[in-house]
Amino acid sequence: MSSLQEMQQTFARYGQEHVFRFIGELPENEQAELLENCREIDLEEINKLIQTHLQKEEDASLSADDLEPAPSIRVPENGGDEEAWEKARADGEALLRGGKVACFTVAGGQGTRLGYDGPKGTYPVTPVSKKTLFQVFAEKIQAASQRYETRLPWFIMTSDLNHEETEKFFAENHFFGLDRNDVFFFRQGRMPAVDEKGKLLLAEKNALALSPDGHGGSFKALARNGALAEMEKRGIEILSYFQVDNPLVAVIDPAFIGFHQQTGSEMSSRMIPKRSPEEKVGNFCRKDGKIQVVEYSDMPEELAQKTDTGGNLVFTAGSIAIHLIDRDFANRMANSGDLPFHQAHKKVPYVDENGAKVEPSEPNAFKFEKFIFDALPLAQNPLILETRREEEFSPVKNATGVDSAESCRRDQVAQFLRWLSAVGVELPAATKEEDFSLEISPLFATNEREFRERWERLDPKPKIQNGLYIS
Repeated sequence: MSSLQEMQQTFARYGQEHVFRFIGELPENEQAELLENCREIDLEEINKLIQTHLQKEEDASLSADDLEPAPSIRVPENGGDEEAWEKARADGEALLRGGKVACFTVAGGQGTRLGYDGPKGTYPVTPVSKKTLFQVFAEKIQAASQRYETRLPWFIMTSDLNHEETEKFFAENHFFGLDRNDVFFFRQGRMPAVDEKGKLLLAEKNALALSPDGHGGSFKALARNGALAEMEKRGIEILSYFQVDNPLVAVIDPAFIGFHQQTGSEMSSRMIPKRSPEEKVGNFCRKDGKIQVVEYSDMPEELAQKTDTGGNLVFTAGSIAIHLIDRDFANRMANSGDLPFHQAHKKVPYVDENGAKVEPSEPNAFKFEKFIFDALPLAQNPLILETRREEEFSPVKNATGVDSAESCRRDQVAQFLRWLSAVGVELPAATKEEDFSLEISPLFATNEREFRERWERLDPKPKIQNGLYIS
């Protein structure tokens, strides 16, 4: 019996034999492509999802009695203990020098929403030199490697959409000065879309309609592609997780690492105080003693708006997708399958029973994905640590407006100007203008503390003017 016949029989047992309706008219290479798609599918998992999720809206309603604010460690200017932060920083630096940390970037997205044709990580984002997101991160990793005299492996999760293009981009740019043996690329997993009757959709006669399985699929992808095994071989204990769209992120933060280690946390997260109840970030909450993230769209209105006697938001801790994850915890999550799937009702192009391509005008299918923050309730001693929005969060998501390339450019310039002001540099009045441009390379400094050190040793010091690039 051929593998094709076996696959057809397997899919028939689950009522999905229709995916082979065009197999007889396909050339051998396209038959092989369809078979390869089918091998990606866990039919038992899909069958359970259809039974539990299909045509049933997820219950996003939470009682106001269910939730309380998650506890967090605050930065010193907001009441945090300065000595504790310094101790955490020293402990984190020791772990870095011991080679216990690696970086992990989720980079499967395209720049479509930015009007950019290519992997989002290849989007130029800095104010003066127009470095790409990938180059910014690479230089931050290189700077940390030099500062702590260590090797910092970098694991980058791509997607089927951009894997080859991402690898090519790094090769063409000579890995931005990093050792290519320390940079690892692997693909995110995929899940099939099903119609409202639970039938798998075909994107083409020889291809299932597949889409990424969400950043929560990171755990299985790390295991499936050998990344966790590579980390174990290298003695890596902690993954510094961040997404590809935020150039301000501290890819390596010794204090964060130190607090994570001190508290015995298996998964730690950075938070920023929310600007308003309506800000579109998840909310760190506690329910039944467990830390979790409640998405802004699911937060009960009365809790989102709730303030204390001083007029401050009670549920103020916003999630910005920056985490530290223990390697052993990632391995456990990869093998447990405990993360829930979330469904989304979407417009998915498909091939109908006659072989015609259909572009739906209304949502016609369900997609399934996992979210990495759903691992928090499953982690031991999860830690939430505050960070400064202006120093670590300015994502590039939209073509214009909030969280756009332009707002990020302004935030980067503002950050660099703050560093200069902090060392006593008198800034020209023109820096208040929207079009002022300035850039400090991560290879010079990645934060204000490092900038102070480097600036004091810099002789002669540059004149602060529009278009200045300090490297």
